[in-house]
Amino acid sequence: MSQLLINYYKAIEDSSAKMLDAARSEDWEQVVRFEGACAVLIEQLRARAAQEQLHPEQRAEKTRIMQRILNNDAQIRYLAEPWLMHCEQNLESPHQFLH
Repeated sequence: MSQLLINYYKAIEDSSAKMLDAARSEDWEQVVRFEGACAVLIEQLRARAAQEQLHPEQRAEKTRIMQRILNNDAQIRYLAEPWLMHCEQNLESPHQFLH
């Protein structure tokens, strides 16, 4: 039944992709909605993972899925926190501030 386990990873990836699409559209309510769906799926995955293991080929697939999820997350954070770019620019600036 490990096919069910990999399906949780796929569902989390799908939800994270939808979060990214919503973030690109600046639809933050949808982002929160999909984030909640991810949280539920993650809890279900944890419970299922305690009972079953992935086959070796599924572990490789899990790694690829997790990389895509992390990439989606990074892009969402970038879109949600544009002030980070501003901070980075200020830190890279050669200006000195006196108090």
